[in-house]
Amino acid sequence: MDFFFKKPTKNAREAMCQASLDLGNREIETNHKRNAEESLKDLTCHEHARVVNSGNSAIMIAMNNIKGPVLLPDQGGWTGFKKIADFLGLKISYLPTNHGIINLEVLDDNIKLKTPHSLFITSFAGYMAEQPVKEIFELCDERGVILVEDASGSIGDPQRSLACGDHAHIIVASTGSPKIINLGSGGFISTNDPNMLDNSNFLLKTLRPSPVICAGLVEAIKEAPDTLSKTLQACNFLKKEIKTVLFEEYRGINVTIPSKNPKPMARELRKKIPVNGGGMISTCPRYDRIKQPAVCLEIKNLEIKSLKNENLRKIAEITNKIISDFM
Repeated sequence: MDFFFKKPTKNAREAMCQASLDLGNREIETNHKRNAEESLKDLTCHEHARVVNSGNSAIMIAMNNIKGPVLLPDQGGWTGFKKIADFLGLKISYLPTNHGIINLEVLDDNIKLKTPHSLFITSFAGYMAEQPVKEIFELCDERGVILVEDASGSIGDPQRSLACGDHAHIIVASTGSPKIINLGSGGFISTNDPNMLDNSNFLLKTLRPSPVICAGLVEAIKEAPDTLSKTLQACNFLKKEIKTVLFEEYRGINVTIPSKNPKPMARELRKKIPVNGGGMISTCPRYDRIKQPAVCLEIKNLEIKSLKNENLRKIAEITNKIISDFM
């Protein structure tokens, strides 16, 4: 039973290595960036895309176009949303959710009450459960609210429900480790509104990416649908095999187990399920997962080669035994 922490794919690493040899050649560097942004437009179905040096940089560029207030889910979002909004002096309002999942009626009521200029969400609440992004977008669009979807965990969605420009005014994402598109660093922003990018021209120059990341991105995008599909399948398998899980009926890229004693339970899981090069066990309560005691199996952190059925069965067997010990 071998588990490996996610690293850039072979094709992405090779492209990045070659690009590093081309550093200093402005024409080739420009081509790497142009090719990456064309690939992103195809991937997101947005008309405009820019690569930047991190996911938080992409969020900052998006928020640079927001007049405020910003509406955020009360849990299951990304901590960078609040930190960057605070940094930019934007007023923040919080949307009550069902453990991170947005209810459309509650959203409509909060839009009427709080009159936000934007809503920032993640495709999967806390990486745990798919948001109804299409329906959220339709409501936001009707109410004149800019929907920004952080699609770090959903790029390449085979159903085209998530990370799709038809269902978001702006898409942002990180390509750092260990995201679905995993290059160690980098990020991007896409939109159909060119003014969103024109208004942030200085930021885009300041937060520009390495051409090495751009070269890797072109290759990584090709493999994103397979990476996401296999991660979703692995999580679905584990949700059926593990005794007690949250969000069993939802698509997600981690598996969340309620626990009265999450820290000692997590310690035991880390001992029994070691990961070469990193980890895959996290604990709650925490804003960017769920605000109740729980342990998360971060399946998204694992290399695809680790997601064999025999390995997944072993994870389920170990987890069920430890759940019993802590009941």
